[in-house]
Amino acid sequence: MANVLTYENYTGSVEYSHEDRCFFGKIEFINDLITFEATTVDELEANFKEAVESYILTCKALNKPQKQFNGVFNVRPGVELHMAAARKAMEIGVSLNAYIKSLIAKDTHFSAH
Repeated sequence: MANVLTYENYTGSVEYSHEDRCFFGKIEFINDLITFEATTVDELEANFKEAVESYILTCKALNKPQKQFNGVFNVRPGVELHMAAARKAMEIGVSLNAYIKSLIAKDTHFSAH
């Protein structure tokens, strides 16, 4: 299980430096490098939230997009898996794209409104 924090729909990675005796991380899935660190879990969570809030405010002030996702990505499953997925999609009467989206939604417990 990965060590992550979430706040305001942002995800932060978390690592620990034994040498420095501190936690550190960065906001993931953005076009910038925003880091945070702390010596306790409570401080780490607070610093992550502060980093997210600061990032949001900075992006608004600069009229800059905050996230890099565009809703499209390529998947390379290999020939056999591609064929099996296409067949399954056809069996259940949906497009391959709709089939893959449904699997991702099910696995991530995502529900589009």
